[in-house]
Amino acid sequence: MNRSALHKISYGLYIVTSGQDGKFNGQIANSIFQVTSNPATVAISINKENYTHELIKLSRKFVVSILSEEAPMTFIGLFGFKSGRDVNKLQNMKVKTGVTQVPIVLDNSVSYIEVDMQKEMDCGTHTIFVGNIVDCDVVSDATPMTYAYYQQVKGGKSPKTAPTYSKEEPSAAASQAATTYVCSICGYVYDPVKGDPDNGIAAGTKFEDLPDSWTCPICGADKSKFEKEK
Repeated sequence: MNRSALHKISYGLYIVTSGQDGKFNGQIANSIFQVTSNPATVAISINKENYTHELIKLSRKFVVSILSEEAPMTFIGLFGFKSGRDVNKLQNMKVKTGVTQVPIVLDNSVSYIEVDMQKEMDCGTHTIFVGNIVDCDVVSDATPMTYAYYQQVKGGKSPKTAPTYSKEEPSAAASQAATTYVCSICGYVYDPVKGDPDNGIAAGTKFEDLPDSWTCPICGADKSKFEKEK
């Protein structure tokens, strides 16, 4: 089976929030689609291990914020590679409360959809939640981010809990390249040739010469979480 055929499926990039009674969380998701127009219904696929899955089951409501191409990788890393059981992801975020009383993430969003969950389907590692749209609105005129843009332009990777995740073997070209180091948490690749200029690491800096205080610019993992690759 040639799994690369699945890579041709189009996706977007979204933040799904849920919760109630002061317990809220949000996560990155890419498997969301409109099911019907009358009534307006959407479905999302969420990994059972994720804290947001637990909150959707509990509250039976969720909000989808559609991200723009301008969303920085640090923002995506917070919602995509950190657990809400350990971190308050919504702290310091621009949010508002709508019909569902679930926080709506407005930062880096082009629009949002509030959903009252009606049905769920067990799909093994994931659950598909289907619900009626109770409110929605446009936040900005920015261009929505596709998953292809996230991967090809931003250099993003799929979390291991994502429905699109697959372990990829290094290409022949990569095997001939200079030694790089990959984050085992989010898949970020540190390339000594490029360095990490956004965080003060000059091009040409070897991984071994990075300061102990340096962390992954996407998920915040320390150097011990990086593995050498060629």
